[in-house]
Amino acid sequence: MKAVFIAFNQANTERVEYMFDHLGIRGYTWWSEVQGRGTVTGEPRMGTHTWPEMNSATMTIIPDELVEPLLENIRKIDEINKEVGIRAFVWDIVQSV
Repeated sequence: MKAVFIAFNQANTERVEYMFDHLGIRGYTWWSEVQGRGTVTGEPRMGTHTWPEMNSATMTIIPDELVEPLLENIRKIDEINKEVGIRAFVWDIVQSV
């Protein structure tokens, strides 16, 4: 099993929800208002007067075979509008209760 953490501009909310439904990913945790900035070209998302946009983030624990389809969908979302931004990070789940 793998954990996939996805940070994205709130403009991508419906796309991320649709992606989960399309791939049959039912379990996830969602953070609605996340501040941050991408490491290379990302603009700050701080919810302030200067930087008014906000990010959201979600994490899901999925079987290994769903990781590549999920990442491929995230790549497609990113290609639609790179300035909006979406990133995913994957790591192993060793145990769960």
